[in-house]
Parts: sequence; structure tokens; C-alpha cells
Amino acid sequence: MAERDVQALLRKAQQPSEDAIRLHPYYRGKVQMAPKCVIRGLDDFSIWYTPGVAAPCRAIASDPEKVFEYTNKANTVAVVSDGTRVLGLGDIGPEAGLPVMEGKALLFKYLGGVDAVPICLKTKDPDDIIRIVKVLQPSFGGINLEDLAQPKCFRILDELRADPEVTIPVWHDDQQGTATVLLAGLINALRLVGKDMRSIRVAMIGFGAANVATLRLMEAMGFDIGNLVAVDSRGIIHPDRADLASQKEEFRDKWRVAEASNRFGARGGIREALEGADVCIGFSRPGPGVIHPEWIRLMAQDAIVFPCANPVPEIWPWEAKEAGARVVGTGRSDFPNQLNNSLGFPAIFRGALDVRARTITDGMCLAAAQAIADFAAAKGLREDYIVPDMTEREVFLHEAVAVGLRAQEEGVARRYVSREQLWEEAYAAISSAQRLAEVLSSSGLIPPPPG
Repeated sequence: MAERDVQALLRKAQQPSEDAIRLHPYYRGKVQMAPKCVIRGLDDFSIWYTPGVAAPCRAIASDPEKVFEYTNKANTVAVVSDGTRVLGLGDIGPEAGLPVMEGKALLFKYLGGVDAVPICLKTKDPDDIIRIVKVLQPSFGGINLEDLAQPKCFRILDELRADPEVTIPVWHDDQQGTATVLLAGLINALRLVGKDMRSIRVAMIGFGAANVATLRLMEAMGFDIGNLVAVDSRGIIHPDRADLASQKEEFRDKWRVAEASNRFGARGGIREALEGADVCIGFSRPGPGVIHPEWIRLMAQDAIVFPCANPVPEIWPWEAKEAGARVVGTGRSDFPNQLNNSLGFPAIFRGALDVRARTITDGMCLAAAQAIADFAAAKGLREDYIVPDMTEREVFLHEAVAVGLRAQEEGVARRYVSREQLWEEAYAAISSAQRLAEVLSSSGLIPPPPG
């Protein structure tokens, strides 16, 4: 690629950051509360507040399940973070993480019709976070855990999902959400190159929350963990590494991989892991330059390369393509094949909330991944189109319906409704949220950006 073209792509990649630092102080945040009930005059407050509100309060007190009918609980999610692992920026703290959580809430509303509340915690203690999530339950229909450092992110999610006192879905988007969308992309990339999940060789670069969850979903679809070579910050994961053996309990997922993967006996680092691999999945440190083009040339023919580090992928997509990769996807919206969890979490929660699910299972994630993949496949797969983009709004409906149906099949739903009703309710919620944004903008209540 010509140097002039590379510089143009680099300038394009930098533009979102420049716009963000200009517009965040202009709008002073991205989300706000807005009424959803009619207010015909001040007399209506006697219905919505005292004295009228006492009647629904008494009804809920006698039957707590009525809270889903009489309040917005059934459509409200808490986005909970301690700011210890924010978007590749690391431990920047809860205040600095708040713009991300607000952005998450904006995507929840616009893409899924879900009301989300950012909650940034001034604690890093996993026991505190577990306790806080449990006591927040009465106000929310679900909890989205976000940007938690490992290994505590695994413990927090696992303990909350297993706790019988937790009766609403608790989800860690950096694990389950990222894995769901990555899997959708992988399903279609494999369709495109004519390879089978059960026989591919995979190199995982970075083995944090995203890749741990991705591996779990891949195994559920038939992937053989023996065909995995995983690399962390110290090199290829294998059972002879003393640092892993001494931390078996703390890093249980990593030790399982050390014992069960890498039947090839590979040793070394990223270069050695990529040699002969059909697929590269990167969730490591921000690039570029983490993965070198010459290492991509060592991969198998028709290689699939997913460098998904944020905010900059481990290798620029045009470098990977020039080095021989056939299909490339990143986490960024300014390149083709965006494998971003924004394609997953709004619709997955839409489906879970619409059936009042008690949890979000791996089966529900698999249903979402298949719905995303099938939607793109029906439109026609290409090397630069393996998943839909966020402008293809209908995919969120397909995904929400698939998740709601799977929740009912698995017996984790409180509410059982037909496919048609799920579609109608998801359509109404999502279209209402998008119309609201359009009306606020067109009326000037949300002012246009300056300059």
C-alpha cells in the first residue's frame, strides 16, 4: 500500500478521538432521564406520586413479581464498573471510566431500547462489588458488569451467576458480549473460507476475559481445545511454566488451557503461536506492532485474523491483508468487519428482559451469535462483510427474539410468549428509542454539534 494511502487511513483512525475530546464537554455527557408517562398537568402527579402511588406500592408488597408490571424495572439495566480495565487504557479509575459507561448506556437505549444507568464504584474489592450488585437487584432487571480487571472479573461473574439470591441476569460484557460477537464473525469467516470449527487450529493472542469466554463458546460449538495455542504477556501457555503452576487457583481458566491445549508442543511467543494457525484471535494490548506482518505470513492458507485490541488493533487490518490474511476483522467501526460487542449486548438484554429471564446462559449467547451470523449470511458473505454493522437495525430484532426463545427453552424465563409477540415487543421498544432520539435532535432539544 502506498505511503499516502497509509497516512490517510491513519488520519481517519485518529479522527474519532479528536471529535470525542471536542464534543464530550459540549454535551456534558451522553444520557439523561426522560419521562415515559403522560403529564397533562400538575394533577397527574397525584397519580404518579402521592397519594395515588401508594396503590401500586401495596400491590407490589403483596406480590413482588408485580414490580415488573408496575415499574420500569423490566426495562432497566445497571452498567457497573470499578474502572480497573477500561478500553485498553487500564486502571484509570471510576471517574475516568464514566464516559465509557455513559456510552454503554447510550448504545443500550438506541440499539436495544433498554434504559441503562451508569454506576461507577469507588472500590476495587471483588467482595464489595459482589455485595453491591446483590443489593442493587430490586431496582434493575439486569446487571451489565463492565471493565473489571482480571482475575477478579471471572470470580465476580461466576459467583453472582451461581448465587441463588441473585434472581436477575448478571452479565460481563467484556466476557460474554465480546465472545458472542466474535463467535458470530468466526462462524461466517469459516463459512467463507470453507473450514470447520471442529478441525481448525487457533492462536489466541492475549488470554484475558474476552478470549476466556470466546474459548468457552467455541468449545460449545465443537472446537477442540487441543488445537489451541494461547499466548499471554509471558509467552505461550503450557504446563511447564512455573509462574502458572504456582497460581493454579487464582488463574483457573489459564491453568486449564495450560493442561488441555497446545497438542503441538509449541513454545515461544506470538510468532510461534501463529505458525500454521488457521485463525488468530487477538485481545491483548493495543497496537499497532503487537502482531508483525511477517508473522501473519506463517499462518495457514486462507487465514482468518481478528486483532481486536482497543482502541488500536494489534496489527492494522491493511497490513494483515497484505501479509496474506483472507478475512480480517477488528473491534473498530472505521474498518470492515467490526467485531464489537455493541452488536450483541443491546439485543441480548432486550431478549432477556422481554421474558424476564433470571440469567443469561451460554446457550442464549450461542443463540445470539447464530442469529447475527445467519442474518449476515442471508445478505451474502464477502471478505469485507462477515457480520452486520450497527446500521442494519433488523439484526437486533432477530437476535432479541432468538435470545428470548432460548431462555424459554432453557427454563430460565419468568414469562413465556410467542416468537411473534417477542418480535412485536422488541420492535416497539427499539423503534420508540430511536424515534425519541430523532425527535429530540430535530426539535433542537438536543442541539447540533458546533462547527
